[in-house]
Amino acid sequence: MTLPEGLSRRTLLVKLGIAFNAAIAAVLAVPIVRYLMSPVIHERKGGYDAWVSLGNLEQFPPGQTRFATYRNPVVNPWDGTTGDIACWVRNVDGKSFQVFAINCAHLGCPVRWFPQSSLFLCPCHGGAYYQDGSRASGPPERGLFEYGYKLESGRLFIKAEEMPTPGSACKSKNSDIVREIKPCA
Repeated sequence: MTLPEGLSRRTLLVKLGIAFNAAIAAVLAVPIVRYLMSPVIHERKGGYDAWVSLGNLEQFPPGQTRFATYRNPVVNPWDGTTGDIACWVRNVDGKSFQVFAINCAHLGCPVRWFPQSSLFLCPCHGGAYYQDGSRASGPPERGLFEYGYKLESGRLFIKAEEMPTPGSACKSKNSDIVREIKPCA
């Protein structure tokens, strides 16, 4: 192979090295620039402000606590069963409900309901909660996180805009059938 006049093998290899490094830098820059520009380019998906049905009221008999799941409204098709979120539904008296996140307020382990003792128990560090979700004992410093809910057409809906967290733990009662969780001030 003959090189054009005035171009040495060393100069050619340096130029090829620079071109290769530039191509690699461009490939690596695409996800970084996309991440930095995502708040500007992409708006919030409509699923964040969603009321999700947990089922008919007959599924939750008065005075009982039942396990329920719902599909996260902002999942992707490839999320599979990881898009299913579990919760505990307590029908207090047939008219009022409490819907608890399944996660312990200590480290997020899934709590289990034990109807014999009327307690939610965490298997990780021994946290215990009363049937109304308040702290009974153990390391958690607060009660279970609670979803807002509403009743419509014989169905129970929960506000699935975000997972309940310590920042959204303050509750205010808006009406007789809707309990919203508002951020603490």
